[in-house]
Amino acid sequence: MSTTTSAQSRVTAMGNPVERQKSGRRNRPRRHASVGVWISVAVILIVFLFPILYLFNTALKTQTEFLTDPVGITTDPQWGNFLVAWNQGNFSSYIFNSLLYTLVGSAIGTFISLVIGFPVARGYLRGTRLWTFIFALVLFLPNALITQFQLLLRLNLYDSRLGYILMVGVGVGIGPLLFSGFVKSIPLELDEAAAIDGVGYWRYLFRFVFPLAKPALATIFILQAVWIWNEIVLATVLLSDPAKFPVTVGLYSFKGTYSNQWPLLAAATFIVALPLMIGYVFIQKYLVNGVLGAVKG
Repeated sequence: MSTTTSAQSRVTAMGNPVERQKSGRRNRPRRHASVGVWISVAVILIVFLFPILYLFNTALKTQTEFLTDPVGITTDPQWGNFLVAWNQGNFSSYIFNSLLYTLVGSAIGTFISLVIGFPVARGYLRGTRLWTFIFALVLFLPNALITQFQLLLRLNLYDSRLGYILMVGVGVGIGPLLFSGFVKSIPLELDEAAAIDGVGYWRYLFRFVFPLAKPALATIFILQAVWIWNEIVLATVLLSDPAKFPVTVGLYSFKGTYSNQWPLLAAATFIVALPLMIGYVFIQKYLVNGVLGAVKG
């Protein structure tokens, strides 16, 4: 008895070899999966970071150094290129315009997505499938520059901040489609309870749906803001007064007749993109939550 008991105690202390083998087999795929995930993350990180690092490296070169070795790492960083680019691009005059266009235009686009996306998602409008198809189709249609130009010209809004804001504001893009997907995660019973209590449609939309859909609305606002901040085609067509140009139009200052000032252009591009990079660090959680909520819905 004592021998059997000691043997069992040794087996218990060492663990069952069969169970250890099974547990080892179960843990191997997890380790391989974790390694694969880290490799994928590293590859994606390199793909996204390489253009930024290349742009930053180019911005620190002289024109001669860039023409001699475009892909080489700079040995004598020219930090003054950023100050020269700021002054030559006249960004101090354009930055206020871009902030105004981005904030107001993004607010208009988010409001339109809220007002249109909710009734379509709930089926309160006829032809829900048709509206959803239109939301998706708009993403692939080209920008009607001539039509927009003629519209603003006839409304006496050409070369005006209001006209440009309206044009970029109504370019909602994926906003209604994203919001429609998120609304499906809100219980339909909440609509019925509000109707029984006598809550009006608009009051319910802004007092109940709006707080619940803040992640999706924040995501729509962010996507709209990124597009408006980087927009340059509409600005060159719908605006002619340099005092009303957005910050992206300042990049044209580095285009020469026979050659471009590539280091200064890279520095100017980095200056234009820097606010978006900084802002993304603080708002990325809202972007992720909004997209995940729309997918789950």
